[in-house]
Amino acid sequence: MPPKFYQKGLRFRCIGCGHCCIDPNGIVCCSDEEAQNMARFLNLTEHDFMEHYLEIHPTGQWQIRSFPDGRCIFLEGQGCSIYPVRPLQCRTYPFWPENLKSAYRWKQVGKECPGIGKGKKVTHQEIQHRVSLLKKHPRLQRNP
Repeated sequence: MPPKFYQKGLRFRCIGCGHCCIDPNGIVCCSDEEAQNMARFLNLTEHDFMEHYLEIHPTGQWQIRSFPDGRCIFLEGQGCSIYPVRPLQCRTYPFWPENLKSAYRWKQVGKECPGIGKGKKVTHQEIQHRVSLLKKHPRLQRNP
């Protein structure tokens, strides 16, 4: 298998712009455990949290609600109101398998995410770790 284009790592630093939180086609799924963590963080019962902040995706997964324009319901200004307990899907962005398919795809994602190409270099090992977390997640099945 040829080496990945990110063999020497990739530069990324979240600049808190919120661009990844406003995609009208975006879906953020979460596990039951993540929902419980978010509910605790917001001092809500799990039932109240799920009723107000989650909905069922057609695949049967929990998904975080969004506003009609696509903004995540937890986006306040340019920041995430649940940042310390945000779902794995959010914590691993932009290192999703579909974004790592090629240098071209990474460059395309960089047009949407101004943090790509900035900050410290994320090592190949750390990138692979994030990808493996996504693959193990009970609610996220992503293709490499």
